[in-house]
Amino acid sequence: MEKRCSTDSIAKVVKEYEGVKRKHAIGEMVNALKIDAPHVVASFGEDAAVIEHNGEALLFAADGIWSRLMEADPYWAGYCSVLVNIHDIAAMGGRPIAMVDVFSIPSDSSIQEQVVKGMHDASMQFGVPIVGGHLHPDAPYSVIDVSILGCAKLDSVIYSHTAEIGDRVVAAIDLTGRVHPSCMLNWDSVTMKSAESVRAQIAVLEQIGREHLVTAGKDISNPGIIGTLGMLLEVSGKGAHIDLSLIPRPDLAANNMTFEQWVKMYPGMGFVLTAKTDKVPKLVRKFASVGMVAQSIGTVDDSNELKLCYEGDETQVFEFIHNGVMHLFSEDLPCRL
Repeated sequence: MEKRCSTDSIAKVVKEYEGVKRKHAIGEMVNALKIDAPHVVASFGEDAAVIEHNGEALLFAADGIWSRLMEADPYWAGYCSVLVNIHDIAAMGGRPIAMVDVFSIPSDSSIQEQVVKGMHDASMQFGVPIVGGHLHPDAPYSVIDVSILGCAKLDSVIYSHTAEIGDRVVAAIDLTGRVHPSCMLNWDSVTMKSAESVRAQIAVLEQIGREHLVTAGKDISNPGIIGTLGMLLEVSGKGAHIDLSLIPRPDLAANNMTFEQWVKMYPGMGFVLTAKTDKVPKLVRKFASVGMVAQSIGTVDDSNELKLCYEGDETQVFEFIHNGVMHLFSEDLPCRL
């Protein structure tokens, strides 16, 4: 980490990052919509809902793309609309099956072809077909939303809410890539890779789930690595302290990037997980076998806080009871997870 960065400055960057702040409204939605259903094993707070069906787990997720990315690079927006959904299934230890989309676009827009090409290329590369959806050809805005179906064995699902006290926090990221030219907070490690390579990276999460190597996991999404870990800890009802110097990173200077930018990055392939200490070496080897760098960066505790440590300095970034990422535990909003 750059010497001039402090835990205070990193905590401030993370808390004020729009990718984190836009998650604050989730708590209100969860409490307004959540109902109990006997076949629903897990829902809100997870990367994908888990639905029991004939003794197996169906994984159901949806994601949308920021309008600013649609405006900056329609092709990359279309590609990412597929990528983020595949990540959601992989993070659950599942196998993606198929997707549907909802595409809203103004009648005079010129971006439709580029968005669709991005979706098509990602679908082909990862081997997950788009099988239907809905088009709004005369909307007042441009938005692409995708929903995905996946599957897993019920006893192999990787949940977000099951981190345990004493677990090691592990970050796993493909560092072989580039800052995407049209989005400075996207680390593209996928478009230049072969189909075989990216499919192996997705499949390794399914192996990890089957071998029960982790206690919890989540794909690194728009809140970045620290914000995503915060979401995992929040739904787990736990806290953690992490050492900023241990977070995997590419050569920052060579990529004209600061550490403060890196912790806000959406990586082309990246996950945060929790695991028992004795499982970490095998977990690291699993990720290394598919070209990803995995590193133990901290420890889960019972503090309900996420603290950042660096060279003896320590700062709280989230306190989940009163000021979490998703505001699931607001005093005015009792969570029913």
